[in-house]
Amino acid sequence: MKRKSYGRDAGLSLRMLFTSFLLGLLYVIFAIVLLQYLNVGLVPMLLIVIGLAFFQYYTSDKLALKAAGAKIVDRDEAPELHELVERLCAMADLPKPKVAIVDTDVPNAFATGRSPKHAAVAVTSGLWRRLDKEEIEGVLAHELSHVANRDVLVMTLASFFAMLAALLTRFGLYAGMFGGGNRNNNNSTPVWLIIFVASLLTYVISFILIRTISRYREYAADRGSALITGAPEYLMSALQKISSQMTMIPDRDLREVAGMNAFFIIPTSVKQRTAELFMDHPPLEKRLAALEKIAREMGRPVA
Repeated sequence: MKRKSYGRDAGLSLRMLFTSFLLGLLYVIFAIVLLQYLNVGLVPMLLIVIGLAFFQYYTSDKLALKAAGAKIVDRDEAPELHELVERLCAMADLPKPKVAIVDTDVPNAFATGRSPKHAAVAVTSGLWRRLDKEEIEGVLAHELSHVANRDVLVMTLASFFAMLAALLTRFGLYAGMFGGGNRNNNNSTPVWLIIFVASLLTYVISFILIRTISRYREYAADRGSALITGAPEYLMSALQKISSQMTMIPDRDLREVAGMNAFFIIPTSVKQRTAELFMDHPPLEKRLAALEKIAREMGRPVA
């Protein structure tokens, strides 16, 4: 199956590309400011940044599984789940990822891994109990689309400098409070204040851009699920059921897995309302409308 079959269309790809360009431009400007005011050479800074990036690259999948409390299961422990994953991978021409289960009543699923050869797909026990086989198939196809499109790697790299900016913002704040207000060579604006403002602006703008990219990728993964399964209604039903069931989960259980919201197919904060600009997933009604349009294009019945 060609890469375009995983859910990307021309319009969506252009929006992703433009947003990624803005994010990259922002990080270049941020790096120039750091080089000018931090008195750190280009080579040491590159070594630090590249070292941290490689650490994230090679450990993101393991850290995500550990953070979620996911347990890798073999075929004997979850034969039906393995069978579903194997069949979908054959349909999508993907290598089979590791399969994991998260022991929580919160109905959800996620994928992680830097590439299709180093990936894992996890479902919660709550999702397995609540969804029909066809609905689980739609969810798994969505997660496999993320794997095929290397979305976890892209989002990890996209968020790296935002994390660095957040750290430097805190560093600048502490430097201003406890460092005596060091000034630059012109005895004008304190260096810590320049770094603080630049880092804060970088973090805020990158936060919005990263959320935008994340929403685009969810649309692409939804479309990928529809194309892999040939039945958009599977995922539509699953999304509606997960969303409705999420409102019945105790807040304490939701808080325990809230750190995985960016990975989940539906965030656990579904009870809360916030501006779409700050959401990492598109609103449910927009996802359902997009899937319904795909279903009509495919000639599939939609209730």
